[in-house]
Amino acid sequence: MASIPDNIKAEEYVSDWLRMANEVFGVSLDSRQEEILKAVQHNKRVTVRSGHARGKDFIAAVASLCFLYSWYPSKVICTAPTHRQVVDIMMAEIGKMWMRARTRGNIGGQYLTQRFKFPDDPDWYLEGFKAADRAPEAWTGYHSNHIMVVVTEASGIENETFDAIEGILTGEVSRLLIVGNPNRNSGEFYDSFRSPRYEKFVLSCLDAPNVTAKKNIIPGQVDYEWVKDKVEKWCREIPKEEAEDNDFEFEGKWYRPNDLFLPKVLGQFPREASDQLIPLRWVEAAMERWEDLGGKGSGPLRLGVDVAGMGRDSSVYTFRRGNVIEKMEQFSNPGKSFTIHMENAGRIKQYLTDYKDAAFVDTIGEGAGVHSRCVEQGVKSVSVKFSEAAKRYGRPLKDMTDERTFANMRAYCWWAVRDALDPKLGVDLALPPIDELKEDLTSPTFKLRSNGDIILEPKEDIKKRLGRSPDFGDSLANTFYPDTLEDDSGDWGITGEER
Repeated sequence: MASIPDNIKAEEYVSDWLRMANEVFGVSLDSRQEEILKAVQHNKRVTVRSGHARGKDFIAAVASLCFLYSWYPSKVICTAPTHRQVVDIMMAEIGKMWMRARTRGNIGGQYLTQRFKFPDDPDWYLEGFKAADRAPEAWTGYHSNHIMVVVTEASGIENETFDAIEGILTGEVSRLLIVGNPNRNSGEFYDSFRSPRYEKFVLSCLDAPNVTAKKNIIPGQVDYEWVKDKVEKWCREIPKEEAEDNDFEFEGKWYRPNDLFLPKVLGQFPREASDQLIPLRWVEAAMERWEDLGGKGSGPLRLGVDVAGMGRDSSVYTFRRGNVIEKMEQFSNPGKSFTIHMENAGRIKQYLTDYKDAAFVDTIGEGAGVHSRCVEQGVKSVSVKFSEAAKRYGRPLKDMTDERTFANMRAYCWWAVRDALDPKLGVDLALPPIDELKEDLTSPTFKLRSNGDIILEPKEDIKKRLGRSPDFGDSLANTFYPDTLEDDSGDWGITGEER
């Protein structure tokens, strides 16, 4: 039978996980990570919300190995919403640490892609899997006197899974560590920061060692330049005397963050207003889906084209196949109308390689000339006018639930994007991880007119808030323009087979 190797089970390691992490697994932790590791060693439940690249998965991996080697026999279960998060990130981190420890001495065990085991003892192992791969009732099979469950990207885990996890935390020694970016104002992860059962921690990018030192002390963690860029893009400078909750000081100035900066940099939950068109958590989930799919879709190309006007810097192209936005590209504005028309029309013709492919061109402003030139060349171009009525053949266009109507085509197309991202509707649109797209999609608000039609806030208000035009969002919305009678039923250009 297997047992904990003598060189690890020494009392100085089992009683001091910081020492085990450093001397056995060869890792160095910053002060906040050290606090979290101590808390996991001595508390049943620990929750950690974190900014981008702040080391949350790294400390979770360290805690997983420390628990595994402190108790015999023990089981450690690592899970996440996607395969990439648990296997390519969490399990890969654990594998690197184990290999590093192996070079220092015999620590036993065998590392596989999704499982770390001890061949002589089937009741002693560490396993990682996507949460959706285990039905809630399947969790009942994981029982041990010594058991630890680690949940990463916990905002994306549903309450049913957490309920199942609670059912196995009944051993003599049990631990639950949940970590993630706080993208969702509901669910167990959100509730954990209001529950007295959890020890709570926040990993803010503002106090990351690389940021405070303005140089890279810890490789792989968030750095100063990234934070500085996000302060400039996602925050508004304010007088110190106007500072409120979540406002912060950076480089001697005070700032008010937007709803992207809160979770991504400060590790705070976003302010999700009831009139927000698209919640951040939907966009984050769509970008994770894109990673899982490798950015590859299927079917004809629907090319959304938002053409730059004379006063703007670039045009944005969206490449959509089925429910996958394969990529988005920006092209600089040549500055003259004739050149804008020729260059964009030529580019569109080059991209449409199949007779089923089509371009959806914003024909307000310079786009009208681009569309006309495409038609002259026999290119399949559809004119998109957001200002026109949201009707086809005298009938109002409706959303996928067949309940909502819209004040204009802009509201209809943007709501189509919302429906394609809504997890309850099952379209599962996949989006490339582009910051500008994330900003554009989470910025607009909407309201109901007296006749029940939905209308989006004026574009000028969004431009003031973003400091630029939401060209990425508009380009994506163009691809949902209803160009056929089939689309008028609320299918947003997605066939039943693709849905």
